[in-house]
Amino acid sequence: MTGGMGSGHRIYARHSGVGAAHRLPIPLIKRCIRTALRLEGVDMPCEVSVLIADDRLLRELNSEFRGVDKATDVLSFPMHEFSPPGWARPGFGAAGTEAGALPLGEIVISAERIDSQAREYGQSRERETAYITVHSVLHLLGYDHIDEAEGKKQMRGREEEILAHVTV
Repeated sequence: MTGGMGSGHRIYARHSGVGAAHRLPIPLIKRCIRTALRLEGVDMPCEVSVLIADDRLLRELNSEFRGVDKATDVLSFPMHEFSPPGWARPGFGAAGTEAGALPLGEIVISAERIDSQAREYGQSRERETAYITVHSVLHLLGYDHIDEAEGKKQMRGREEEILAHVTV
């Protein structure tokens, strides 16, 4: 099934261990994910899980999976290895679930980092939430910014292009 406009995507998002003052706007997160998938040409139904947590959990996960014993703003756990921009290889949809949605991966966002980074960069929580969400979706789709300057430049360019299509 191809849906051109991102139809059929399943996005599961929830808060865990986050006080009311730090809760992030889940409708915005879902809109950012759908927009990023659409603009990246993802035309098969996909599944993305988002957990909005506190610094404590992000520190634990960062330590366990990356060997870095400190909190971070977001972690992405891709289910597949893609090479952007040609991630949608012919026949790849066969790897989807029984219901037909391809599981892309999981995103874990620190609500506390969103708040502090928004203040640090002089922008709204919504803008920082949108940026971090788009950033993480691009990681699920194979973008990387750690190893090479060109990869960082390509990823930053895509983030800004996608954010221009998200109303914050």
